[in-house]
Amino acid sequence: MFQLFKKKFSKGSRLELKDIDGNNLRNGDMVNALRYDLGVCMISKDQNGYVYESIKTKKQVSWVKMVDATTKFQKVRRISSN
Repeated sequence: MFQLFKKKFSKGSRLELKDIDGNNLRNGDMVNALRYDLGVCMISKDQNGYVYESIKTKKQVSWVKMVDATTKFQKVRRISSN
């Protein structure tokens, strides 16, 4: 009975790294974090997956904690490299 309420994913589906505006994110991108008072962060990859590392404080937060439940995008805004 409770199987009705579980979200179904296809075999190849996974959450993508996208900022709050829908822009794709990748390893090495600089972003402005909108949670946890991180400020400007760099995306890096460690043994557990992607993390946001604050440039100022060196605090690291997993990408999973930054997922917006409504949109499934990350609560960060990519800093353009123009």
